[in-house]
Amino acid sequence: MSSGLVRPHSSKIGFLHRALDAAVVMVSLAMALQFTHGLEFGGQYAQAGVWGVLIFMMIGGARHLYSSWRLVPIHEAVSATLVTWFWTAVALVFLAFLSKSSSEYSRLATLVWFVLAPVGLATVRVMLRLTLNSLRASGRNTRTLAIAGKTKLGKQVVEKVQRTPWLGMNFIGYFDDRLATRDCKHAANDAAGIGRFEELVTLAREGKVDYIYITLPMKAENRIVELVNELSDTTASVYLVPNFFIFDLLHGKMSSLDGIPVLSLHESPFYGVDGWVKRVEDLVVASLILGIIALPMAVIALGVKLTSPGPVLFKQRRYGLNGAVVEVWKFRSMSVCEDGDQIMQASKGDMRITPFGAFLRKTSLDELPQFFNVLQGTMSVVGPRPHAVSHNEQYRKLIRGYMLRHKVKPGITGWAQISGWRGETETLDKMEMRVKFDLEYVQNWSLWLDIKIIFMTVFKGFVNKNAY
Repeated sequence: MSSGLVRPHSSKIGFLHRALDAAVVMVSLAMALQFTHGLEFGGQYAQAGVWGVLIFMMIGGARHLYSSWRLVPIHEAVSATLVTWFWTAVALVFLAFLSKSSSEYSRLATLVWFVLAPVGLATVRVMLRLTLNSLRASGRNTRTLAIAGKTKLGKQVVEKVQRTPWLGMNFIGYFDDRLATRDCKHAANDAAGIGRFEELVTLAREGKVDYIYITLPMKAENRIVELVNELSDTTASVYLVPNFFIFDLLHGKMSSLDGIPVLSLHESPFYGVDGWVKRVEDLVVASLILGIIALPMAVIALGVKLTSPGPVLFKQRRYGLNGAVVEVWKFRSMSVCEDGDQIMQASKGDMRITPFGAFLRKTSLDELPQFFNVLQGTMSVVGPRPHAVSHNEQYRKLIRGYMLRHKVKPGITGWAQISGWRGETETLDKMEMRVKFDLEYVQNWSLWLDIKIIFMTVFKGFVNKNAY
């Protein structure tokens, strides 16, 4: 087993990492003093720098900042660093307040320090990761990987490792008691007997395996428990890769229930900060658009009133967030206002549509009052389009996962609409495609995706040949 040039010095790398962080904290403080007041570093500022280093190291140690982050994406490592520095800054301010020494420090210099330090710390993380990635890609600082369970999931893990050489993982083979020895492949040699769990345990005890990923099916609970118990007599890092691909995960996320680990299978993307971001986005965009379209809406309202008898606005019950019934507003485009248990979708040549209403529906101008729904909080600017309650009850029985589109608020425009799945869904296949795109949006939501959808709606989404 090749250990590489860097691996024997992993403890020295950890020490170097701490030393670099300490240097960044101290140098950033010296730079802040020089930039703001032209002062030399020393005295009470040197003491503050030492306290900053000690607190950062203490919090960083508690957050495992100096443990191996080999398998963790760089943005998560940077995020953990920034959070650690945030709490360090909070602790420093608190200590200054308790010791009544805050007046001894320049607020401007301190603020600049609090900004420079995290930038430097994040830069160190990125540069160190890039250096290690380069070494690992060239065969240095590597670790050995074994897969317990020659399954489809195990093959996916191996393919992922082989596509990312910067992980520095050398795959040595599959091990599975269900397989004949000849079916197990070994990347290092063709030694006889490799392939059974007992051989895997022996290799781990001899220190010849660094990482073991267990990819057995969920039904093999007893075999998994037995193997984990055997591997507890080794120093190998053991990971269980649950086969949750049998479920349609909707924002799967690990969390805990008072210490009990749980995995969310169906969850909204708008929890925590993301929920606030989405709401602020809705308020800002809806307010800006309403300011622009106020006059056109007044003209449309007059046109509806003059061209056909009936109310200007049409209100219909739709399913909103978490399946709650909400009232969605539109400019009336038909001679009827249907909102019962049986509602027929609009189709080409529909006699219920007024001439002016046909223009509104073709250009999506009938949807403009829904920006008031957005301000009200029952809808979003971007999200799955709401369907009539009767249609929901029909399709939830026919399309698996249909109701998962209600894990978010319904939208005025959406990923399905700009992708061509707008208008009449006279066949089940068309509705299935619309739902497919809706769930893709929920699974992949980001602020940038919303902005993309809004721009695409502006430039190509108003007029649609499938809208009747």
